[in-house]
Amino acid sequence: MRSIPKPDLEHARALAAGAGLPAIELMDERTLLALMLKRASLPTNPHRLAGDLLDRFGALAAVVAADASELARTPGLDVAAVADLKLLRQVCVHLIRSDVGARPSISSWTALLAYVRGALAHEPREQFRVLYLDRRNILMREEHRADGTVDHAPVYVREVVRRALELSASAMILVHNHPSGDPTPSRADIEMTRRVIEAARVFDIQVHDHVVVGREGEQSFRALGLI
Repeated sequence: MRSIPKPDLEHARALAAGAGLPAIELMDERTLLALMLKRASLPTNPHRLAGDLLDRFGALAAVVAADASELARTPGLDVAAVADLKLLRQVCVHLIRSDVGARPSISSWTALLAYVRGALAHEPREQFRVLYLDRRNILMREEHRADGTVDHAPVYVREVVRRALELSASAMILVHNHPSGDPTPSRADIEMTRRVIEAARVFDIQVHDHVVVGREGEQSFRALGLI
């Protein structure tokens, strides 16, 4: 386990006591990232390394969402620091997910959108996920149903519906990302959604929405009149 240098340990104790929090809230992305990297005791200047990462990936969210293999190719970043960044990513996703799980997804739509943005907006490859809901529209399970390339994730309609039956789900919300950044649904997205809706209808399972997420925002099929 990596030890914390004495000055950083003192800083950590001050933060734990509530000191210095306003200053942290005012920090920009580069400063926050540099502070994290400084704790890793890397030989590279943390501010310069933070700038290199932000220049390469574009934003802090994109840095922590990047593939570990991509991060590892950054000069000066070691395996332990990459692991810290990936851990930060998972902590953030779990924090925003906690607002979604305890309330009906339809009535907590803002929290749901915040979650899917945080989970998928900066993913470098396309992913397709399904949120399975009970009859009260409470989230039962979120499942990762397909991984893809930079512009396509293969979705098997039969598997999506079969899983809903296994869970005794009453409804679903489909979610996927566009790594290009533009969340506008494609023809393929619309056709796939239609096939899922038709297959689910046979078993009296509703598809409440299909949300497409990108760095530029998100698009709801229901809001667009596509469902």
